[in-house]
Amino acid sequence: MSQPFELPDFYMPYPARLNPHVERAREHSKAWARGMRMIEGSGIWDEAEFDAHDYALLCAYTHPDADGPELDLVTDWYVWVFFFDDHFLDIFKRSGDMTGAKAYLDRLPAFMPVHPTDTPEEPTNQVEAGLADLWARTVPGMSEDFRRRFHESTRHLLEESLWELSNINEGRVSNPLEYIEMRRKVGGAPWSANLVEHAAGAEVPAVIAASRPMRVLKDTFSDGVHLRNDLFSYQRETESEGELANAVLVLEKFLGCGTQEAADAVNDLLTARLQQFEHTALTEVEPVLVEHGLDPGAWADVFAYVKGLQDWQSGGHEWHMRSSRYMNGASGAASRAPALAGPLGLGTSAARLVPSLVASAPRRLRSFTHVPFQAVGPLPLPDFRIPYATTLNPHLEASRRHNLAWGHRMGMLAPDPALAGSGVWDEGKLRDYDFTLCSAGLDPTGTADALDQSADWLTWGTYGDDYYPLAFGRTPDMGAAKALNARLPLFMPLDLGATPPAEHVMERALADLWARTAAPMTADQRRRFRRAVEDMIESWLWELDNQHQNRIPEPVDYIEMRRKTFGSDLTKLLCQIGRGDAVPPEIYRTRPVQAMENAAIDFATMLNDVFSYQKEIQFEGEVHNIVLVTENFFDCGRLEALAIVDDLMDSRMREFEHVVGTQLPILIQEFGLDDAAAAGLEGYADDLKNWISGIHTWHRDCHRYKEADLLRHHAPPAPAVGTLTGLGTSAARLATLLRPRPAGAHSAVG
Repeated sequence: MSQPFELPDFYMPYPARLNPHVERAREHSKAWARGMRMIEGSGIWDEAEFDAHDYALLCAYTHPDADGPELDLVTDWYVWVFFFDDHFLDIFKRSGDMTGAKAYLDRLPAFMPVHPTDTPEEPTNQVEAGLADLWARTVPGMSEDFRRRFHESTRHLLEESLWELSNINEGRVSNPLEYIEMRRKVGGAPWSANLVEHAAGAEVPAVIAASRPMRVLKDTFSDGVHLRNDLFSYQRETESEGELANAVLVLEKFLGCGTQEAADAVNDLLTARLQQFEHTALTEVEPVLVEHGLDPGAWADVFAYVKGLQDWQSGGHEWHMRSSRYMNGASGAASRAPALAGPLGLGTSAARLVPSLVASAPRRLRSFTHVPFQAVGPLPLPDFRIPYATTLNPHLEASRRHNLAWGHRMGMLAPDPALAGSGVWDEGKLRDYDFTLCSAGLDPTGTADALDQSADWLTWGTYGDDYYPLAFGRTPDMGAAKALNARLPLFMPLDLGATPPAEHVMERALADLWARTAAPMTADQRRRFRRAVEDMIESWLWELDNQHQNRIPEPVDYIEMRRKTFGSDLTKLLCQIGRGDAVPPEIYRTRPVQAMENAAIDFATMLNDVFSYQKEIQFEGEVHNIVLVTENFFDCGRLEALAIVDDLMDSRMREFEHVVGTQLPILIQEFGLDDAAAAGLEGYADDLKNWISGIHTWHRDCHRYKEADLLRHHAPPAPAVGTLTGLGTSAARLATLLRPRPAGAHSAVG
């Protein structure tokens, strides 16, 4: 059987190394699998198939420095996870038995107790028995934080198989953003990252485990593992297993291209994710260690963990090249471009390192060589498919007057002597930006006070995001921006107690908003809402860092960070809190609800980027725009990039409709929600529909993005009295005209 495409030239910056205990692990893992009845009599594997897959070789390559007993344990885990994958396929995916699959998966968390005193149930099949055995051998000596994280990643690995099964039953191929997001859970690489901690004896300190650098390292590692696996497993999954969860297939359908072109695009994304891993490890890890004052032992653990993730990437590639489980025949990389591919024998991966780095250099360089302030002109707006009409709140006009008065009272419309670089807006700009119009579409039935509060939050968030790049973007020193960020949470006291005296407009306005917003909230709601504000202001530092480097972000990191820079969580939580406690909190944490939220958010952020393209690229020298990011990634023109973005927006809208129309009713039934809870959940979906349509109406009708408005807002100030303006005096103004323009902000609403 011929291969459907030639394997691409992979980016391989680290040579693979083989653990010397590989033979011991082979013997041990086969004995363990037999003891768990995974080979003879299972109906899933026979001995020949087990030997051919060679999971001990996978673990010996991915954990080259583990001692013998640790390599045995890790290998047993991978035998178990691959058996689970094949077992679930054979019993439930082939039959489409969703009810049986859910009952099967619901039992598994009981076999991995977070607290050692919990007594697991009696196993009834090989997967349960293997999990109980492995959990008991793994978690002793690890912290409760690690056990909780490992439990969560293992549970996601198991439970999100239902997402794959649901798509198979519906014949539905996911869109690229949905796929990457869900593949992290169902693909298991976050689970593998937890095992790296265990194998390296290097537990990530709890205080930084949820920080952006650690999250990005795990996410980029996961995406790298999964995208590589999808390239090797495409033939097996699509021809033998009927799978639809494969990145090559996803891009084939999304881009409408051939299999080879889709495979090459997947490899480009794989390279971008690996280079994002490197960028994060080199530029973001050390600052977070310093920020939290961690001791030398913690530093050593973190960098041992980073090294372990690198070893896994290179070792995983070597195993894929050798395992009979995957497409890796001579028609692939070994026969294609031998000068670049290099030798493929045992121990030769280092010989492919330099050609790999050379081949990937142009794409990496392109991300840092963007020329700012190019005259791009207005971008033609696509005919966005928005199936929801906008209804405006009847308190709109009164709220406009309130918002303007509030902006004056907070000091937003004139320079603030206490805040260097302020004076970003004047009254005319605030009128033109018309944030109240946006809030009136988001909340068409809200009270006058609720509308005022919503508009004021949009105003504060956008003011801050306009201000940061102007004040801090022209100097590489991040100290002043971090100092401002460090003080802002002081004005959001969880106990609603006293705050320090506000020193400037950002603090004054935030203190005012917090007092008005947080008072009716529960303690948990306040914590979540403050975290949403903190995430937004922290994302501004990420933008500043890219601005200082003149670095166009890679696509996945950009889209995921854009949700934070857009202030999406803040707006989303206001909707949830406004619905009271009718919807149980655990419902908001389910996969369908989170998928619905992210689809709506991504549609809105990309819509903003399309409208703001000329504003950001031409007038503000920005690098944070999905059209520019797409131009850079595909090395294409802006119109080609716009067409891809438009297709991606449409696919996210269709996903949103799919979740609302198909998955929410199932969720209501599965959780047995009463009428009030069901109505609350459906009402929340309606809130997101209003959010989508209201944001579009605001972009269309406000005066922030049209070329005529941009020329007016960015016009040079009128000449001062006494300035030469006569014929032949233009040279006298040359220095002023040619002085560097400050890079503008990627505002919370763009």
